[in-house]
Amino acid sequence: MARWLPRSTDLTRFCQKLNRVKTLEADMMETSFNRCLSTIDLTLLGIGGMVGSGLYVLTGTVAKEIAGPAVIVSFIIAGFASLLAALCYAEFGARVPKTGSAYMFTYVSVGEIWAFLIGWNVLLEYMIGGAAVARAWSGYLDSIFNHKIKNFTETHVGAWQVPFLAHYPDFLAAAILLVATAFISFGAKVSSWLNHVFSAISMGVILFILIMGFVLAQPKNWSSQEGGFAPYGLSGIMAGTATCFYAFVGFDVIAASSEEARNPQKAVPRAIAFSLGLATGAYILVSMVLTLMVPWHTLDPDSALADAFYRRGYSWAGFLVAAGSICAMNTVLLSNLFSLPRIVYAMAEDGLFFQVFSQVHPRTQVPVIGIVVFGLLMALLALVFDLEALVQFLSIGTLLAYTFVAASIIVLRFQQQKADGPAQPAGSQPNPEQREGIAAPELKEYESFSDKLQLVGSDKSKEHREPGQLKAAFEPYLEFLSDFYPGEVVTVAVVTLMVSAVCLCSILVFGNTHLHLPTWSYSLLLIPLVPLSPALSIVLNIYLMLKLSYMTWLRFAIWLILGLLVYFGYGIWHSKENLREPRPQRVSARYVVFPSGSLEETVQAVQPSPQPAAGLPDTDTPEAKR
Repeated sequence: MARWLPRSTDLTRFCQKLNRVKTLEADMMETSFNRCLSTIDLTLLGIGGMVGSGLYVLTGTVAKEIAGPAVIVSFIIAGFASLLAALCYAEFGARVPKTGSAYMFTYVSVGEIWAFLIGWNVLLEYMIGGAAVARAWSGYLDSIFNHKIKNFTETHVGAWQVPFLAHYPDFLAAAILLVATAFISFGAKVSSWLNHVFSAISMGVILFILIMGFVLAQPKNWSSQEGGFAPYGLSGIMAGTATCFYAFVGFDVIAASSEEARNPQKAVPRAIAFSLGLATGAYILVSMVLTLMVPWHTLDPDSALADAFYRRGYSWAGFLVAAGSICAMNTVLLSNLFSLPRIVYAMAEDGLFFQVFSQVHPRTQVPVIGIVVFGLLMALLALVFDLEALVQFLSIGTLLAYTFVAASIIVLRFQQQKADGPAQPAGSQPNPEQREGIAAPELKEYESFSDKLQLVGSDKSKEHREPGQLKAAFEPYLEFLSDFYPGEVVTVAVVTLMVSAVCLCSILVFGNTHLHLPTWSYSLLLIPLVPLSPALSIVLNIYLMLKLSYMTWLRFAIWLILGLLVYFGYGIWHSKENLREPRPQRVSARYVVFPSGSLEETVQAVQPSPQPAAGLPDTDTPEAKR
């Protein structure tokens, strides 16, 4: 029985495979894509991804059913929470200008299996999100024509009552997705130009809404006679924040497009900052105008802005708002179809997904196969599936991606920089002098490990410390950490931070209802938020994840299981990092000391004895000598 159990060395090697990180090329600007996007192009892509159906639908829904006029505060808090995640994306986009967004960021710093699961969830997020926006686009256009499209389809095609399927096939939603897929396949420049047109129209309509809305504003709609500014209290504001948070998820299209930016180190951070700032301002001002034009409790959740103008006697303005909403939804569709194939391309290029999706068209310089295949899948989802039950699934995938990106940026900050110098043989460890770019002097060899422990010289405090290494001032108190490789302690600390954040947020969410803990006891679970931005982002994202329903977690677990089947069935065997790994060798270690007092562990391969010919004994073995 024992012989069938895996050996500890096999388990260690298997775990190393799961947590191996991506090796980046020396020249990260080299790409098969066309670097043609400017800062303005990326900014408009980000705005198009964020300011869409949420502005025309989400504001009215949250204001009427969740927060009242205090939806303004909800958007401010949600914008701040999104800013924390956006700062992590901006830093990563400047450091690693490669396509793949959260998947790529996790792969270069945390590990392979985590990167695959993040990419796997992002794929579903984009497919469901794009299909849901297409159905919203279809419904908005149908409402303009008094639902004649829906009635015609139900009369001539039919309707059905099947769980998880729509009441009728939405051919209009599928058609707009197919048209958008065709335009995206023409290349990044065409996609960017089309996004510019729709974004310009959308922003013009938003400007009209703000000017006309403030003219028609009536402050009495915030008075106590109408329920006051915050009729649902603080709980309503925070519940609205959790919903409004998902209005800002589109900025990661900028990070996914960094491999097509002309100057990603500058363009990506600037575009993320500009687009998030403009989107947050638009949501706050439109929410203010909407709740001042008409009483918040009389809003129509499906078409709040257009209905508000209709009720104030400006029907022509309602048609203008409806046209602007359709243009805004077009930008969201383009954003989803632009990002999704590039993330699939990044996974396929690394060998974790099917290689056919890594092909780039030589003329348009875009992954045409990925665009067509996933455009068709998105159109199929919009055609026959009821997406209302699946839309909440989007939130958990987005929050998980944000959490891993925030953790990855902490790990990346403390990774050692690659030193310039001759390449090391496979399986060897560079010595400290080579890591620091110092010429290696004459070596002095020691035989025992105890000698190694006695060689921590007094000059160590004068050495140059690379990122990830322990500072000399802390060594007398943290001597037990000296045997870790640079960056290992940081990884352990990040994992500890995430576990502590899960415990803290679990108490905050379930403490009153299930554990009945006193409020003062929460202070015992406070954790150090260092570095502040990514650590605070981790805590907020985990808190919002725990606020989701158990059915969302159940669907999430099923999708993760499917992803693990794909990874262990295909990805782990075809990964390019798997091909780079050297074959295992037997090694022996010896310890050497330099005149400067620093220490090196050199590894030398022990060549196995040549195998004897068939039928002949090996004269070097003890059995043969007998």
